[in-house]
Order: sequence, then structure tokens, then C-alpha cells
Amino acid sequence: MGCLKPRPALGASLLLASAVLAGCQQKDAGVKHIAYTGPLLETNNVVTLLSDSARLHIRLTAPLEQRFENSDILYPKGVSVTFYDKPGKLVINTLNARWGKFDNAKQLYIMRGAVQVANVPQQQTLHTEELFYNRAQQKIYTDSAMFVRVQTPTEVLTGYGLTANQDFSRYGIHRPVGTFTLDQAQTLGK
Repeated sequence: MGCLKPRPALGASLLLASAVLAGCQQKDAGVKHIAYTGPLLETNNVVTLLSDSARLHIRLTAPLEQRFENSDILYPKGVSVTFYDKPGKLVINTLNARWGKFDNAKQLYIMRGAVQVANVPQQQTLHTEELFYNRAQQKIYTDSAMFVRVQTPTEVLTGYGLTANQDFSRYGIHRPVGTFTLDQAQTLGK
């Protein structure tokens, strides 16, 4: 049998394919790959129920929830948290904010923007711009420089910094600025 001779067309095709591949590799070398850091999961109209022994303790609702790779959770359109009594029947306290975040590394909820805490049985409310909620310690608090306003049925207390228990039945203002009767506070506000 005779020798096989290479075909000129096949050699040219291989040469062309090598040039194309080399060109692609050079273009890819200049492209920077950017890691995606946005949410991995978005859920609308979220309702999260936390219970123990079939008794509801906490109900969290939000129009939008975003979950990230590091297990942080963001509530960019607001968040509402409702705390229930031990049997899980009566609302004890509510916490509302325009923006919220759960920091998984610290196991801490951060609430910002027109934050309001309301103790329903004692008819007292707290207004501030930023608040932290530590579920493990069952504690609500603000930074010591954050202005707070607490209104009870008879008086208004103002100051900077606050620490309270989860149901807002006991609280302390770090640097009190003023205590006014409800009538005085309404007159000052005009």
C-alpha cells in the first residue's frame, strides 16, 4: 500500500482553528471576573413564625426578604415583628421599621427608619431611628448616641440610648433629657 499524504485543506483548517483558539484565550485573559454579592433568594410577602412547644412567640412579616450567601437577611422595604405572651395568644409588643437586616454572624436584627416599638398591655411606645434586637438575649437596645422618645399613657420621656427587655415592659434610658406630662408634651409640640 502507498503512503498517506496530508491533505492541504486539513492542515489549513487545523492552523485556522489554532489561531482562533489562541485569539479567544488572549481576549479572556483581559476580562476580570466579578463575584456576585447580591441576594441569592428573594421572597415577597414573607411571614415567619417562631414557636416553641406549639406556642407562637414571634411573628415577622415583610413585603420583601432577601437572603445572602453569608446567611444575612435583608428587609429593604420594611419589617414588622410581633411578640406574643407565653401561651402564644395575646400580642404583647410590636416592632416596626422601614428597613431591617438580620446579621447572621452576630445573630442580631438591625432596624432603621422611623422605628416604633409598642407595648400593647402597658400602652407605651418608643420612637427612634435605629434599634437593635438580640433574640438570644431577648433584648432591645439602641446606640448610646441615638435619640429616643418613649410615650406612656401619662408622660413623655426623651433621651439618648435605651436598653429594654424584648416585650418592652422594662426599659432604661441611658442619658435622659426630659420628662413631660402628656399635656406638656402636646403643648411643646405645637
